This record gives sequence, C-alpha cells and structure tokens, in this order.
Amino acid sequence: MKKNMGSTDKIIRFILAAVFGFLYFSGTVTGTFGIILLVLGGVFVLTSLISFCPLYAIVGMNTCPVKN
Repeated sequence: MKKNMGSTDKIIRFILAAVFGFLYFSGTVTGTFGIILLVLGGVFVLTSLISFCPLYAIVGMNTCPVKN
C-alpha cells in the first residue's frame, strides 16, 4: 500500500476519533448512532496509523506531500 495521507489529515482523524469516543462513552450519543460513531472513530484511528485511506485510493485523492 502506498501512503496517501498527510500529517494534517492524520491529526484531524485522530481528533475526530477522540471526540466520537468521548461522545459515546460520556453517554451524550447512544444507541445505533453512537455505535456507528464509535466504529467510524476506530476506522479513523486505523487509517491514520497506517497512513492509507482506501476511499482516497478509490477516488484518486492524495494528501501526502511529494517526496523529492
């Protein structure tokens, strides 16, 4: 897999995952919507750790800076 995520993108995904986790575990968001947010947060963390987003690959997006 070729990296297609830049550092800013990874930081934003980590922050969103933390917010989703906080909303779920504090009881602010519950039920099906809460579980969906929790799973989405997990996907955000996983894709940030490996620096690859399958959705970006499908649409041809790349936020990773060009290395010389």
